[in-house]
Amino acid sequence: MTSIIKFTALSGAHDESPPCYLLQVDEFCFLLDCGWDESFSMGIIENIKRHFHQIDAILLSHPDVPHLGSLPYLVGRLGLKCPVYATIPIYKMGQMFMYDLYQSRHNSEEFDLFTLDDVDAAFDLIVQVKYSQTVQLKGKGHGLTITPYAAGHMVGGAMWKITKDGEEDIIYAIDYNHKKERHLDGAVLESLSRPHLLVTDAFNALNVQARRKERDQALLTNILTTLRRDGNILIAVDTAGRVLELSQLLDQMWRNRESGLCAYSIALLNNVSYNVVEFAKSQVQPLLCR
Repeated sequence: MTSIIKFTALSGAHDESPPCYLLQVDEFCFLLDCGWDESFSMGIIENIKRHFHQIDAILLSHPDVPHLGSLPYLVGRLGLKCPVYATIPIYKMGQMFMYDLYQSRHNSEEFDLFTLDDVDAAFDLIVQVKYSQTVQLKGKGHGLTITPYAAGHMVGGAMWKITKDGEEDIIYAIDYNHKKERHLDGAVLESLSRPHLLVTDAFNALNVQARRKERDQALLTNILTTLRRDGNILIAVDTAGRVLELSQLLDQMWRNRESGLCAYSIALLNNVSYNVVEFAKSQVQPLLCR
């Protein structure tokens, strides 16, 4: 590979901090994700600030806060202007994540790191891309192409292929799931040939899960046991990502008359629940059919 490649981890290495990486290909510099943690650590922002002037484009892999949470701050406070590339569902669900995050914080405390206007301005920068759609970059990025592929895990989740003219591929693939789920197919790993450089993670490498049928049965048993003791159940989950898989599972349980759950009420509670469900209806089935 004749290009000069430089990779810098600004966050998301050696620990469980949100992913945020700098990838330089010759003169062009990508920011790979721009996540933020629940405590809004300014250490992540300071790391980005040190390289802020280098950033030519941002690639987003998932719509949740750990992958794009600092984007409104970068736009509203630091004046970020570069293009941001994401799939259509990341664009929509990412907005839901950030609207819900802002509203939840604003309702309970003084919160001034970003505003809803900053969220809107940040997402106005996003160039929406379909799966397997190749985008040719211009200017400093002339000769570079980027292509997203389905990563599973969340609606819109993407693995990015970055290619320089006539040279080997660079693959950015984190938090992907190769297994088919209720609401999503697995990652399309077979679409990615052996790359020259692979940027990935090993977050769940040592996590041994029980079979899905066993996990589902354990959850159903715990729910029934609690409800029959006149208890209430609160399941804390994200705004517009993994909540869809859990919602589909619970919906199937409640629709099964033999489950014993029909007598109990169930609700999805967050500031944007209606919008999340409506958009998910339009996206999940097409994704399953790809």
